[in-house]
Formats: sequence, structure tokens, C-alpha cells
Amino acid sequence: MNVEDNDLLCRVEASAPMGQLMRRHWLPACMSEEVAARDGAPLRTRLLGEDLVVFRDTNGRVGVLGEHCLHRRASLFFARNEACGLRCLYHGWKFDVDGNVLEMASEPDGDRLRQGLKHKAYPAREVGGFVWVYMGPQDDDMIELEPPSWAPSPRTKISIVKIRINCNWAQVLEGAIDSAHSSTLHSTNMPSAQVDRAKATQTSWPRPSTDKAPRLQHQLTSYGFRYAAIRKPILNPDTHDYVRITVFIAPFTVLIPPNDQYNLAQMLVPIDDENTMFYWVAWHETKGIEQEAWREFCAAQVGIDLDANYRPIRTLANNFLQDRDLMKTGDFTGIKGIPAQDMAMWVSMGPITDRSSEYLGSSDGAVFQFRKQMLAAVKGFQAGEPALGTTRPHVPHAKIASFEGMVAKTTNWRTLAVSAEELSSMSAAAPA
Repeated sequence: MNVEDNDLLCRVEASAPMGQLMRRHWLPACMSEEVAARDGAPLRTRLLGEDLVVFRDTNGRVGVLGEHCLHRRASLFFARNEACGLRCLYHGWKFDVDGNVLEMASEPDGDRLRQGLKHKAYPAREVGGFVWVYMGPQDDDMIELEPPSWAPSPRTKISIVKIRINCNWAQVLEGAIDSAHSSTLHSTNMPSAQVDRAKATQTSWPRPSTDKAPRLQHQLTSYGFRYAAIRKPILNPDTHDYVRITVFIAPFTVLIPPNDQYNLAQMLVPIDDENTMFYWVAWHETKGIEQEAWREFCAAQVGIDLDANYRPIRTLANNFLQDRDLMKTGDFTGIKGIPAQDMAMWVSMGPITDRSSEYLGSSDGAVFQFRKQMLAAVKGFQAGEPALGTTRPHVPHAKIASFEGMVAKTTNWRTLAVSAEELSSMSAAAPA
């Protein structure tokens, strides 16, 4: 990749085309648990380089407003949340979840000034454990929020890990769709074993293959792409393949192959050009994993592994607390937790990695496809085309699934875990 394309892929702030493309999608502003209380403290968040506050009003409605007061730019993070609005501490101006000016305590002629004034506010909704915000144009083309893949029903058990990462969103997402790295980087946490499929214990995810060089094949869809990492299994290697299908839902969601206890998804959401919010969701209709157990497994517990703002204690500055004595006794990385192992690689590349000096291999097929598809999408968007993932035929996200399992060598992996809606979208997608 040249420098110009690298910037086009990575940069999201202000008028950057990739950020504008992302504004045509609903973005996760925060977890619902962070603003659970009515009239509770506002929450700072930052998306696509824009500072925002999220709050839940007296009636339980969630609002997402620009952080800085319409009046004199003081932060509404410090505001009083009361009587269905945020009241700025500086002069008492008050705004509801839609940005309407409710009161102007400092102005004797408040009615006249209030007329026509409106604070920056974005549509907000809740589903699947998150507060979502739409930051694009407020017109007839605004897509409606739908339940994400991990919320197929109200009964679904959902657990979420949240971590702030100090590097660009694209290199984080490329890690999420890179199946080959898991056999090496996470080999201690995902050990090879004589099992019939991927398992989940309290401490590890055993997998049925020792193959570190999967064969990759991909399949385009209207929402992104699916790809299969095909490995030689430990059991029945002459007649079967071990297949792991990962799904990329543009622009920032990845469905990771499941295990026998829960399904997995990641959202790699740009905070700004050089920072990313990492969400890792585990879910299942009947099994699943409890919230704190999930955070403990990922070494991502607030107050232990993360601070109150979800910033990790393991950072590049302290070498991710790598323990080389532990490495000598058998731990491959000496870094605790699958996310921290990934972060050590992502952050070590720099805030925005220089892709012009890379040497990709066959195991990087999904990474290559991501770059190719997203660059084509953002260039098309610049030319007036709809944002990738917003066109018809539309596949409901609840119908999209990843896959892993032992299958006969004669099986066409493209038929696995595919709904009728997906088959329709694939026929409409451009050829690879």
C-alpha cells in the first residue's frame, strides 16, 4: 500500500472519507451498563475524533450530545442530570436528549434566544448491551438500527469486554480477521488437543489442530465478506478438514468462530485516528459465560487489569508486563490475557502502521481482502456510491453467523452457516 491509500484506509476524523462512510452506520457509543442509572452521571465518549457525552434522563431515555456546551463550550460531563435534561454548571443552560434548549438561566430573554437554537445531538438507541449512535446526515437515507448478531432474541446471554487501545482501528481489525496468528501468538491459551471441535474451559480454548499454516479462501457479500481458514485436523486428517469461518461485517465488526460454550464477536471502533475502542462480546442462547468470568478470562477486569476508563495497565511503556521467566517455563508470550497479547502486537506497530514496508504472505489473504474491499468502498463512497453495508439486498445481522468444525473434505465450506438471505446477498456481490 502506498502512503495515500494507507491514510485513506486509516484516518477517520473530521471530513476524512472513511470517517464519513462510518457515519452512515450506527456506532456503539458505550455499554448500556455505563449509563444504567436514570439521572446518573454523564459519560464521556469519543467517536471519529468527536467528543460526546452520553446520559440517561429521568424517563430512562438515552441521549448522545456534543460534549461542549452550546453557550460557552464548558464540558457537559460536569453537568447536572436532572428533570429530563443536562444542566451546564457554568450558566445553567439545560438541554434534553434531542438537544433542545429547555432553560437559559443566565438570560432574561431566554425565550427569544432559545428560538431556533439547538445543541448538537445524535439519534441514540439501545440494543444488545450497547447504546448506539447515528452520526451521519439526519435525512431519509438514515438506516434504522437493527439487533446485532449477538442479540438474536431478548433471552440471549451477553457478556462484554471493553478496552481502549492506543493505535489505529484498521490494524486492530486486521488482527481480528487474521486467523493464522492465533495458532502462534495465542498458542498457550488455545492449545492443540485431541478434541472434536473448539472447546472452552475456565482457562483455555483447546482446538483440534496443530496446523499453523491454514489455507485461506474468501467469499464476498453485500455487507463485507466471509473467509475460511482450513487446517489439517489431529483426528481423521485423511478424510476431514478443520474449518474456521470468520465474518467481516463492514465497517468494524468481526464474527469470530465460536467454541462449544459461546459465540464471539468483536467491534473495533475508531475513537480517532490513533485510538480504538475494542469490544469483545461472548453470547449464547442457553450456555454462555457470565460477565465477570468473561472479563477475568480475558484479563480485562476494571480495577485489576484496566482503570475506570478502560485503559489497560499493560502498555507499551511497561512492555505489557511481559514475564520472560514464565516464557522459560512454557508460556509462549509471557503476557497475560488474549487481548493483551494482541495489543502488544498492534500497538508495537505504531499509532498508524506503515503498510508500504510490509511483506504479506498467503496467510494474510483476509487482511489483503479487507484492505482491497474497504479502499474500493471508500473510493466509491467519495464518488457518490452508498456506504458499504447499506445497500440492498440487506442481510439482517441476526442471520449472519461464523462457524467452526470438523467437516468432510468433500464439503463446500461456502454452504456452512449460510442463511437464505446471505445466499441472496452473495449473488448480488461483486466477484472476488
